[in-house]
Amino acid sequence: MFPVPMFGIFFSRAYGSSVKCLTSQASGPPKRPLNGYMRFVMQQQPIITRQHPEIKSVDIIRKIAQQWRTLSPEQKRPFEEASVRAREQFKVDLQRYQAQLSPAQAQQQALEKRARTAKRKAIRKKRELTSLGKPKRPRSAFNIFMSEHFEEARGATTQAKMKSLFEDWKNLFSHQKQVYTHLAEDDKIRYKNEMKSWEDHMVEIGREDLVREQSLSIRKKATGRSTTASKKSAKTKTKAKTKAKSTIHRC
Repeated sequence: MFPVPMFGIFFSRAYGSSVKCLTSQASGPPKRPLNGYMRFVMQQQPIITRQHPEIKSVDIIRKIAQQWRTLSPEQKRPFEEASVRAREQFKVDLQRYQAQLSPAQAQQQALEKRARTAKRKAIRKKRELTSLGKPKRPRSAFNIFMSEHFEEARGATTQAKMKSLFEDWKNLFSHQKQVYTHLAEDDKIRYKNEMKSWEDHMVEIGREDLVREQSLSIRKKATGRSTTASKKSAKTKTKAKTKAKSTIHRC
């Protein structure tokens, strides 16, 4: 582990003095301030990079995270106090920035904020679905063709390769395309079967919110038919018992 330098009032003053330039911009909205941990990362990363240039960035961040966990509350305090001051300054800067906006600019800011929120929400949902093992969507015939021939495709960039592959695809004979069409059909079957199993599992663990509405509708109809059949069966049995008792009494 890398050595952890002691930080105190010197850091608090030196790093805290840069709070305003980190959290505000003349030409746009102020940036949200860094928390205590991220301030520690920003302070340590260039130092460790200079000392250990052979280490990858991801490993440096991992080491810094380990260092942060070993710091005492006293060592963390300068970073956290600087973060608190930065948040207070951010509130002031944000109010000042919003006050100078015209109604049209304020509306545009609100629209952009909603778009960013929706994007973050979509990313989080995608990550959640991936972690829950949701099956990958079926590939088209062209996508299968492209994945098979991408490496040897003409072009120096990804865009150039895709363009050349598209031209190659258009020039294929029908019987050549048919091979990939069959593979795409097989992939659709794979996806359908895997999705059924996955959605059944989601219902079992109480995550019906992740199941497609169409699948839920089919499931409810099937459950309804099963319930109706059970009721009819029970009713038939009851009638049979009643009829049997009536016959016994007559005898």
